[in-house]
Amino acid sequence: MGHVKLQMQTDINTAEEEAGKSGAGYSNRTTVACMINAEIGAVLAVMRRNVRWGVHYMSDDDQLEHSLVQSLKALRRQIFSWQSQWHVINPVLYLQPFLDVIQSDETGAPITGVALSSVYKILTLDVIDQNTVNVGDAMHLVVDAVTSCRFEVTDPGSEEVVLMKILHVLLACVKSKASVMLSNQHICTIVNTCFRIVHQAGTKSELLQRIARYTMHELVRSIFSHLQDIDDVTEHALVNGSTALKQEIDGLKNEHSSANRQLENGSLNSASDSQSVSTGIASSTLSDVAAIIADVNTATSIGKETDLNEQLMNEPYGTPCMQEIFHFLCSLLNVVEHMGTSSRSNTIAFDEDVPLFALTLINSAIELGGSSFHRHPKLLSLIQDELFCNLMQFGLSMSPLVLSMVSSIVLNLYHHLRTELKLQLEAFFSCVILRLAQSKYGASYQQQEVAMEALVDFCRQKAFTVETYANFDCDITCSNIFEDIANLLSKSAFPVNSPLSSMNVLALDGLIAVIQGMDERIGNGSLSSEHSLVNLEEYTPFWHEKCENFSDPNNWVPFVCRRKRFKKKMMIGADHFNRDTKKGLQFLQGIHLLPDKLDPQSVACFFRYSTGLDKNLIGDYLGNHDEFCVEVLHEFARTFDFKDMAIDTALRIFLETFRLPGESQKIQRVLEAFSERYYEQSPHILANKDAALLLSYSIIMLNTDQHNTQVKKKMTEEDFIRNNRRINGGNDLPREVLSELYHSICKNEIQTTPEQGSSFPEMTPSRWIYLTHKSKNTAPFIVSDRKAHLDYDMFSILSGPTVAAISVVFDNAETEEVYQTCMDGFLAVAKVSAYYHLESILDDLVVSLCKFVTILDLSSVEESILAFGEDTKARMATETVFTIANRYSDYIRTGWRNILDCILKFHKLGLLPAQMANDAAEESESSTETANGKRYAHSLSSSQLLSVNTPKRSSGLISRFSQLLYLGTEETRSVPTEEQVAAQQCSLQTIQKCHIESIFSESKFLQAESLLHLAKALKSAGVKPKKGNSTYDVEDNSVFCLELLVAITLNNRDRIELLWQDVYEHISNIVQATVMPCTLVEKAVFGLLRICHRLLPYKENMTDELLRSLQLVLKLDARVADTYYDQITQEVSHLVKANASHIRSQLGWRTITSLLSITARHLEASEAGFDALFFIMSDGAHILPANFVLCVDAAKQFAESRVGEVERSVVALDLMAGSVNCLEKWTNDAKQAMKEEEVAKMLQDIGDMWLRLLQGIKKLCLDQREEVRNHALLSLQNCLTGSVGIHLPHGSWLQCFDQVIFTVLDDLLEISQTRSQKDYRNMEGTLILALKLLSKVFLLLLQDLSQSTGFSKLWLDVLTRIEIFMNVKVRGRRSEKLQELVPELLKNTLLVMKAGRVLERSSSSGDENSLWEMTWLHINNIAPSLQPEVFPEQDSKQLEQKQMEKVGDRGHAENVSVPSNEISGQDGPGNGIG
Repeated sequence: MGHVKLQMQTDINTAEEEAGKSGAGYSNRTTVACMINAEIGAVLAVMRRNVRWGVHYMSDDDQLEHSLVQSLKALRRQIFSWQSQWHVINPVLYLQPFLDVIQSDETGAPITGVALSSVYKILTLDVIDQNTVNVGDAMHLVVDAVTSCRFEVTDPGSEEVVLMKILHVLLACVKSKASVMLSNQHICTIVNTCFRIVHQAGTKSELLQRIARYTMHELVRSIFSHLQDIDDVTEHALVNGSTALKQEIDGLKNEHSSANRQLENGSLNSASDSQSVSTGIASSTLSDVAAIIADVNTATSIGKETDLNEQLMNEPYGTPCMQEIFHFLCSLLNVVEHMGTSSRSNTIAFDEDVPLFALTLINSAIELGGSSFHRHPKLLSLIQDELFCNLMQFGLSMSPLVLSMVSSIVLNLYHHLRTELKLQLEAFFSCVILRLAQSKYGASYQQQEVAMEALVDFCRQKAFTVETYANFDCDITCSNIFEDIANLLSKSAFPVNSPLSSMNVLALDGLIAVIQGMDERIGNGSLSSEHSLVNLEEYTPFWHEKCENFSDPNNWVPFVCRRKRFKKKMMIGADHFNRDTKKGLQFLQGIHLLPDKLDPQSVACFFRYSTGLDKNLIGDYLGNHDEFCVEVLHEFARTFDFKDMAIDTALRIFLETFRLPGESQKIQRVLEAFSERYYEQSPHILANKDAALLLSYSIIMLNTDQHNTQVKKKMTEEDFIRNNRRINGGNDLPREVLSELYHSICKNEIQTTPEQGSSFPEMTPSRWIYLTHKSKNTAPFIVSDRKAHLDYDMFSILSGPTVAAISVVFDNAETEEVYQTCMDGFLAVAKVSAYYHLESILDDLVVSLCKFVTILDLSSVEESILAFGEDTKARMATETVFTIANRYSDYIRTGWRNILDCILKFHKLGLLPAQMANDAAEESESSTETANGKRYAHSLSSSQLLSVNTPKRSSGLISRFSQLLYLGTEETRSVPTEEQVAAQQCSLQTIQKCHIESIFSESKFLQAESLLHLAKALKSAGVKPKKGNSTYDVEDNSVFCLELLVAITLNNRDRIELLWQDVYEHISNIVQATVMPCTLVEKAVFGLLRICHRLLPYKENMTDELLRSLQLVLKLDARVADTYYDQITQEVSHLVKANASHIRSQLGWRTITSLLSITARHLEASEAGFDALFFIMSDGAHILPANFVLCVDAAKQFAESRVGEVERSVVALDLMAGSVNCLEKWTNDAKQAMKEEEVAKMLQDIGDMWLRLLQGIKKLCLDQREEVRNHALLSLQNCLTGSVGIHLPHGSWLQCFDQVIFTVLDDLLEISQTRSQKDYRNMEGTLILALKLLSKVFLLLLQDLSQSTGFSKLWLDVLTRIEIFMNVKVRGRRSEKLQELVPELLKNTLLVMKAGRVLERSSSSGDENSLWEMTWLHINNIAPSLQPEVFPEQDSKQLEQKQMEKVGDRGHAENVSVPSNEISGQDGPGNGIG
């Protein structure tokens, strides 16, 4: 005892001497000292309660206090005398007394418990940290003392208190700042001790059980949280070696049998016969589980602890202890296998005890260690093999709790270590999740639900589906996990003959989560997989292709896309092969998956890696004796990796890929190929390949013997060993090897008839071994960068089933939450479909949605509105379908027809915005820019088109609502309830949210293809039924669709070419099929006029086509035309006034003038029609060579028409006459701007137009109306006199006289002689005007025409008409006015001709055909006195002689002398033609 005191004092002095200023001690030394002093007092106080520890004052000086009490009191005496900071005081000084109490066999549970509390308090005071003096030794002493704690058990309660306090102290040690000083050995000891308490607590109170498990959990979390701080150092700890945990558990093996009964009886080592028996953790027993784990660990131990291993375990704790702990936790999962339970009567309870606890601890370790496991190969190896193998086993547990925890662990592993677990993850999904989630594999509903929840959790991970598709579906050697998941989720979402279940909704959540993941990746930038198409022109050995860089999307994306295309082609090839082996191989050659000349390796690779092949056919082919088939068989065997693999395992793996043929020769060839390959890779096991062959045969025979029910006497182990003597190169194989093979075959049959095309096989031990081998050489795991590299291909697979699943769930759903989930899914599918331009998918989606926009009874409007307002499903579907129609309208095709059906339903109910179609059409004229730059419709202006008095039904929800609320006198209606009013408001709000009008007002933004389909949908929806008369509703729909069609046409004026043909055909069909006035034909005609009116200014290239369409108006039935022609003409007038400058072609003007001409005979329309014509022709503003004749003809129609006032005809004549100025202008312009050849052509055209004008006026000169007739003569005169500047050729003028002037005179003479004076009044005045016209025009053209060869004929024709007019009788008598006028006009003409030397005596007096002679021959018949008067006698004799010869008995003529000044005073032409 004195030594102890001396040592303590020495340590204190040393600590005081080493006190430094740099240390950071507790803030108040005295406070800590008081705390420790209080703990000393507490321990002493409890000890004094026991008589054993009481103080005995006897005379014998040797009777001293117990050493435990002395050490505590010594510490109390010293503690306040320490002046140094606490971090420089050796913690052993103030911990040792308490630790002595804990380790003492003499102390009872209460004393030990108080001492443990004191240690716990000191550890948590934050006095001890890694900088404290001698902290390492102190922490080691604490751990050693607590883990070897021994105490007397007085009662169960105090024992449990001690156990709980032990847990607290150990946890405090690990969580302390000084924990870094603990060694690997101590950490393992702490975990081992806690695990012992966990199992010992199984017979204790519930509280102790929970605290023990919680402490174990916190220990694991605290230990593995340091993994990320540990550097990647060389790790030499032997995972399967005899390390701390294994030693401790092995030590329990011998105690198991004796202690087991005590544990079962619920008692610990306790007082017996009034004698205290000390007990503690070290001697406490474990449960069956712990013992079995000890047995397992002992069996797997590979040797004694090495010096290196011992050295590592004594170093500060790090990876070695974590390896031991993790391996220990994995060992807990091996319990079921070694328990050998044959029945599952108590499996749930057992499965949920140890495995669930172990899985929870493992999950915590992975959560805290995270991706740091990457840096530690030993730990990673444990996860890849032992842990995952156990997870595969427990994933099939009947316990939902275990399955849920397994799924959580795998999810954590996926997040942190998926790059190292590619094949393990594939196996987990194939053999566990996808298998359990389907009832056909025998899983319970709870298992299915938990598996589905796990699968949906994975689907919610952003990169999961992309990585699954890239790593598995695009890998030739892996399963199509993504496709299997998509199929499973879509099938599971369908309720089969039952109401909608939580499983259905859960599966739908998974589908939608995948789609929403694609939605979120939109716009992130991607490498389009659409362009990575495989174009095989020749065979390439794609089985061995490698990707240059799996971390670069530019490399791996094209690579995996190419592999996926190969994989798809291989599946097609497999189908052909299964139908006919030979033709199948030929087909594969045809698509270049096999070379043109088959080689064994390519065929072997096809057999090895193609999924869906018939394994019977493969076995027959490989067993064939044909030389090529034998070569294929050996190449097939070389595709396997049997290195370091037991022969039975290798044989199992080999035979799983095909069915072993039944013929012995084929079996021989197959096993020879197998044996050769096995010996190549495992030469150290067998002497030669013959030994491998013999052993393989023996194994097959044993397998048949043991598992064939027809074999009654089974082979024993000794029989098997005896059968295989001296097969190993003349030597025997080790007995233990043969024994192991025997038991392996007996326990697990080798399936020589493997399952055909099983999508989700069971994971057998041999398959797991092969998987671990394969994982070493598999392609790296591709980590997605969360961009849409493969989403197009994935969405193509997923979209169809998803749309169908959402539709079915939505149809069967009954809650708004599920409704909203479905709508979110629809919108996500629509967005992705639009992004990838998958129009067919979007159409299918729209069709599915529109089915839910149900209107129960369209015959009862009010009831239908109420039903719609109360139907949440229908309203949500409506909002969604129109949201899609507005957002993704560019990619809708045939779906427009369904959308339009919905719109027509709402139109029928009056729910649509009033004047929606017209608002959409006028949008471009009256609009406002919204925040996103798109326009929205506004109300129409006052320039709305007029419509006929067609009965119309009130529309709009307000009118419907007012009808509902209205209490009429004719019929008593009930007052709507609050629910009905709310339903009405819901209906209105739903339609407002849909923004239906935006579909049409913003159609200008639609892509061309979508726009065409929209137009076709409107066109087809607006066609009347062919049979019978259409009902009002059908016509109303047709009118509405026509208005919408016109609206989108007007909104798309910049690309009218796309729509025009369909629109024109539709309107044409309406016009031609209508025989009675109706709203539809009205809208058709005026819609067509609006289109032309609005588009003519913008589409010059379509002007003719647009105007030609107006000819449809001319095809209207007479009854229809009469009804609407007034409004039609007004619209045409507006069109002309607005667009006259844009109409350039003759074709266009012909249509316009035709429409205007018709109005000349229509009373109501004529005014507007003439107004338009006046606008065109007045001042020649819009007269062109293209429309000159047409306008003249139209003006002639109005002049001839008697529908209007005479003044209109007069104005029309003025327009005709004024148009001659245009001809003069065009003549001058042509001469200045054109070439000679063009000028000649232009002048020819102008001459034709001029003659056409004169002929038009000529006809009006014969009009019955005097004012019109006379004005026409004056207009004709003005035209002729105004034509001087046109520079017409002589021939044109001569033609004018023959066809116009002479014809007018002849016709007027005929009318005056043959027609009634009542019909043609005052013909005398008309004849006078006509004669004056002849004289004036002749004189005007005299000088020019006198040079032409036809002048003589012209002059004689003039004289002939004058002579006739001289003798004409009006009303039965000669006209005095004409009698006076004719000589005067003739005299004036002769004087002018004389002055111009046009008429003079010929030098050859004997020519009777000379102009002179012929002239006077006629004049003497008209006015014989004119010759002497105009030509006075200069040679009277000659004159007399001449007259005697020529005239004879015609009488005597007086000589008239006209002075020169009189001649100059006569009316004559001021100038010539020029």
